[in-house]
Amino acid sequence: MGLTSETTVYVMAAVAVVCVALLVWVWPRLAKPTVRQVLGRLTAIGVTQVTIIAAFACWLNSSYQFFGSWDELFGNTDTAPVGVTQAADHNGGATGVSVKGALVQPASDEQLNRVSGLPTGNPAVNGKVESVKVIGRRTGVVDPAFVYLPPQYFQKAYARQRFPVVVALSGYPGSIFNLAQYLRVSQTAGQLQKNGQMQPTIMVMIRPTIAPPRDTECVNVPGGPQTETFLAKDLPQALKSAYRIGHDASAWGVMGYSSGGSCALQLTMRNPHVYTTAAALSPDYRVKDDPTTGNLFGSGLGRVNRVNGHDLMWRLKHLPAPQVSVLVAESRHGERGYPQTLAFIKAVKAPMRVVSILPESGSHNFPTWVREMPAALKWMNQQLTFPQDVVPRHVAPKKGHSTVRAEGTEPTPTARTHK
Repeated sequence: MGLTSETTVYVMAAVAVVCVALLVWVWPRLAKPTVRQVLGRLTAIGVTQVTIIAAFACWLNSSYQFFGSWDELFGNTDTAPVGVTQAADHNGGATGVSVKGALVQPASDEQLNRVSGLPTGNPAVNGKVESVKVIGRRTGVVDPAFVYLPPQYFQKAYARQRFPVVVALSGYPGSIFNLAQYLRVSQTAGQLQKNGQMQPTIMVMIRPTIAPPRDTECVNVPGGPQTETFLAKDLPQALKSAYRIGHDASAWGVMGYSSGGSCALQLTMRNPHVYTTAAALSPDYRVKDDPTTGNLFGSGLGRVNRVNGHDLMWRLKHLPAPQVSVLVAESRHGERGYPQTLAFIKAVKAPMRVVSILPESGSHNFPTWVREMPAALKWMNQQLTFPQDVVPRHVAPKKGHSTVRAEGTEPTPTARTHK
């Protein structure tokens, strides 16, 4: 039984019910005030409490996908296959995934099958969401991902066309299931594209937690997980090897909620040659150690520089501003990060650009972020360049074949631009 399967939840619930029934049944037999029977009562209570908590924990994990497997729960994460160095080029087959042994490989559909509202039927009409695992050539990380491919990706007219891409990051200890089911990333993007409010764009849903249960906050930990390298180098390389994605940074954006939003800002401001656009929903602007992260920055003389390098306010004050565009979202009432968001907006200077979504009220939760998603995606759509580079031609096109060009979209009125 899989950790997240409904069978596991039902079995654990049944075990808890049986334990409660047994406790009621044996309690009169343990009523005598002897040491043995007192210990028996304590044991019975303890076992019952453990089974109830375990059943609740299984249900909670199944709903929110904090851990995707038993191995992950106990810290036994996969490592990359030995000898994987590069992937064969892929020019748009039916699945969009390159051959076995490449940097992007098919994965189990167990989580994907539990997501509602995903496209079905002919992918050339409705698009498609794939469940894959991404293998980091440099870091050795293996991370699950969902990839949404728009209908145009499968259409003959776009057979050689590359597409812009938005990488969506979950918070901690979130998962790709949260991005697909609760944030509705692919469903929202698909509807916007269908309505002509967003150009055809590939959406990649992935978690930044590459060494669960530790929260590595998109940092290259000295002597530890190299999260920034995976997301800024390994992930783009793997995706470009498997999908028709634009190779120029102008076609690459990254977004996220909570710590995933913090990561989106960090990646874009620290790696403007990789990501030129970021949307951050309820982010923090400084990475700091806490019980879930452990020591992220090591020790010694380099620690101060590493800490400052991940403090976005420090970077804006002391370093040249990168030529990127970012969106930040925070509720005026109900979220504690509103003052920090205003300070960040005020600190941004050219050539960097910032816009904001500042609802009057909201909380640090999915209903708030779902409200902000359409405006954030429409804004990102305006920033990202539809790639002009195409897949190399193996066969000369038929006479009269026209170049694919994306149509523009109207600006969203809910995002405010700050200069």
